[in-house]
Amino acid sequence: QVQLVESGGGSVQAGGSLRLSCAASGATVTNYCLGWFRQAPGKEREGVARIKKNTGSTYGNSVKGRFTISQDSTKDILYLEMNSLKPEDSGIYYCAARRVGCTWTQSFFENWGQGTQVTVSS
Repeated sequence: QVQLVESGGGSVQAGGSLRLSCAASGATVTNYCLGWFRQAPGKEREGVARIKKNTGSTYGNSVKGRFTISQDSTKDILYLEMNSLKPEDSGIYYCAARRVGCTWTQSFFENWGQGTQVTVSS
């Protein structure tokens, strides 16, 4: 069973940057599909970015050009570099992992972290 623990959330002003980390344990996730999702108050959880080795990365339309997903396979850590942050980027950010395939379908992600809060003020 894979355990995922996010860190790096916090409060920042619009235009600022944050880097989120997600440490995996319990299994090596090098070949998993790894994703970042977020949920704002009163809204459904949405896909932010996902990555799979030898397949590449995919971003949600609202974060393209501002966020970068990457993974350190040697340490089983997933990152999300967030730049030019906007108030609408605020929410709880979750990392997730799935062994097979790599799409936005959240129900196919078997493992989820507890989330980390990101707050962007205007």
